[in-house]
Amino acid sequence: MERDNPENYVEYIRALMEISRAITSDHYLEDILKLIVMVTAKVTNVEICSLWLIDEEEKTIRLKATQAIDQDYVKDRTLNMDEGVVGFVATNNTPLIVEDVLKEPRFKEKDMARKLNLVSMLSVPLQVRDEKVIGVLNCFTSARHIFSETEVNVIRTVANQAAVAILNTELMVQTKVIQEELKTRKLVDRAKEVIMRRRNMEVNEAFRWIQKRSMDSRKSIREVAEAILLSEELY
Repeated sequence: MERDNPENYVEYIRALMEISRAITSDHYLEDILKLIVMVTAKVTNVEICSLWLIDEEEKTIRLKATQAIDQDYVKDRTLNMDEGVVGFVATNNTPLIVEDVLKEPRFKEKDMARKLNLVSMLSVPLQVRDEKVIGVLNCFTSARHIFSETEVNVIRTVANQAAVAILNTELMVQTKVIQEELKTRKLVDRAKEVIMRRRNMEVNEAFRWIQKRSMDSRKSIREVAEAILLSEELY
């Protein structure tokens, strides 16, 4: 595999640019993860690229994205933090090169590797600036391959870019949720004022009235508040 030639360096740079653009895009996390594994697999010429993310609450690490299409690989999989190559890399915050996955004691899915003809593997941590590991990026080849220092460094750079993209996307989603919550509160407050005036109610009574309408109509409180404000405009 001719990965260490100058032409491939151009591809590596393009890959980093793709991921950098994704960081500032309005895509959601699933789209970002798909982009990362597809671009990484393409420019590094590996058989399978997969991305795992740590679930800090459950203390596990779960497969979240891969460009592979074989159902044996894309099925939902979860590992403990001390389990497998993925768990080792995440826990120790260090890359691991495996020349032959069938001979690696830490590699747990040897039957799948035989079926999909997976031989060598590079696994690197997804790490952000404060050295916090949020996941692992795996690259598999279909022939025996010793990953060079250049390859490891490039894929680590891609992995770190991926980590930034993931955190930025999660922050973006959280921000949108907060913004929507604030909008809902403002709408409900305005609706309460309308109900207080129309029905001569106190604040708490008006809010309970809106809550009851929400439950009875099986609509969200925001939808009820919007309906109240719309009816007010029509008066």
